[in-house]
Amino acid sequence: MKSLLLAAALFVSAPALAQAPPSKADQTLQALYGEYWDWQVREYGMIERADGSTDEGPTIASATPAAQKARAAAAAEFRARLDQIDTAALSPTEKVNAAVLRAALTETIEDARFSEWEMPFDSDSNFWSYWDAPSGFQTVEEYDNYLARLRALPRYFDEQIANARAGLKRGFSVPRVTLTGRDASLAAYTVDAPEKSPFWRAFAEIPARFSDADKARLTAEGRAAITDSVTPAYGKLLTFLRDEYMPRARTTLAAEAMPNGKAYYQQQIRQYTTLDLTPEQIHQIGLTEVARIEGEMRGIMQEVGFTGTIAEFTEKLRTDPAQIAAKPDELMGVSSYVVKRVDGKIADYFGSLPRARFTIRPVADSIAPFYTAGRGGLDACQMNTYNLASRPLYNIPALTLHECEPGHSFQMAFQQEQGEQPKFRRNIYFSGMGEGWGLYSEFLGEEMGIYRTPEERFGRLSYEMWRAVRLVIDTGIHHYGWDRDKAIAYLADRTALSRHEVETEVDRYISWPGQALAYKLGEMTIRRMRTKAEGALGDKFDIRKFHDVVLALGSVPLPELEARIDAFIADGGQGLPGVTYK
Repeated sequence: MKSLLLAAALFVSAPALAQAPPSKADQTLQALYGEYWDWQVREYGMIERADGSTDEGPTIASATPAAQKARAAAAAEFRARLDQIDTAALSPTEKVNAAVLRAALTETIEDARFSEWEMPFDSDSNFWSYWDAPSGFQTVEEYDNYLARLRALPRYFDEQIANARAGLKRGFSVPRVTLTGRDASLAAYTVDAPEKSPFWRAFAEIPARFSDADKARLTAEGRAAITDSVTPAYGKLLTFLRDEYMPRARTTLAAEAMPNGKAYYQQQIRQYTTLDLTPEQIHQIGLTEVARIEGEMRGIMQEVGFTGTIAEFTEKLRTDPAQIAAKPDELMGVSSYVVKRVDGKIADYFGSLPRARFTIRPVADSIAPFYTAGRGGLDACQMNTYNLASRPLYNIPALTLHECEPGHSFQMAFQQEQGEQPKFRRNIYFSGMGEGWGLYSEFLGEEMGIYRTPEERFGRLSYEMWRAVRLVIDTGIHHYGWDRDKAIAYLADRTALSRHEVETEVDRYISWPGQALAYKLGEMTIRRMRTKAEGALGDKFDIRKFHDVVLALGSVPLPELEARIDAFIADGGQGLPGVTYK
């Protein structure tokens, strides 16, 4: 369930549609997804809190093929029971829940069909990061659970190594060319003293209110767990990657070049976009979007009096010293100021404003060299300050809008505060909807007046082009057989991304088939449905109500978003119940 577990935040939203008394079909469905949730809690060893949130428990779920197949079998049984429910008899809200449940179950089933666990990492994401706590815990129980997870890491890493070996054996692996230097993310975890390990941070921050006995015990057990379990596990994994996996990884690039590759790539497209589109259709959509955005780029070039090509203009921007932050705090300051300017406009575009606050923090040093430019989360959005020359400031407004506000951090807080949602939906994330909203937020910055210079507006177009180019490159690599150099040149010539970002991004597309398609296709869906609503409603259209309705829906497959906006049009453009739109 790779894409469903990408969201670190809880997606909680109130039903956006009026609810009738539960019908028999509704009750049957509610019982089914309640049972499904209880199964997930048991299967993954989660701890469910009284407020409905979940924490990691004292275990790490098994990653063995037997465990993965058992989960797929359970998902197939749940889906068979879902098939027996009369969808036509469900209330509007429960129809959405049924569609989300079906998509989640189908993803588990389809991943097992292709033994997806045999490629348990890529150039962007992996199974060995984020196990170290970023700060101390608040209870002794949380520390004991953390210690149990640390002791489980050797077993879990061994299972993932075995899975990766099986993938290597059948030619189902990450392409070798995308792995150069990725082993560096493990180096910080193989230090010779536990106090130097990132895992020690939690034990260095044990709350002062703990008893002396608890402090002494937890510190001693933490030191032992890091020394005896964590560091050896990372060392063994690092040796495996360097000596076995990287030398034996496949030299082909295309997903379709792997076993049963055509079917696998089509499944990845469906999983990440939630749309039934072929590689050929997506490639053509991408070419059309690229041509449209190029026209807008040339308009800005004409505005500033530049007479060369788009590639020449982007190179001029990339090499402009005025666009490079002198220190990380300068980049972080630009991002922070963008958020505060958005705060001054946000009430004009949303009727419901979340109370939750978020911070902006730099990407951790251990993963920054190969990490994306930024990433949004409920508690924080991250900006990558590694290699400042590769992070030009004209791109920071668009990046901040996407990751922070009104993008992912705002989006997650909004959804969390709308009220109760079925528990099984709280950790589900559909890339088409989620990343589509992030890219739409960049576009919304134009209407908000956030971009203040031609360079920043070109940066926004460059970021939109970046997502449009993905449609061409992803299908170009995985369906049409493009090589890496062609993909790099295509991206570099059409965007103002730095060379470092261009290469990092292309390696991501090569090693993670289909995921990059979600952004542009999702954004196009949101913008198309907005245009449809504006045309149908005329003077009754209120942008605040439209945005509220979109976000309150939660994370859903894109066809469910389309159905909700059709209902929004049919009810005359009503906003959320209980929200006053003045």
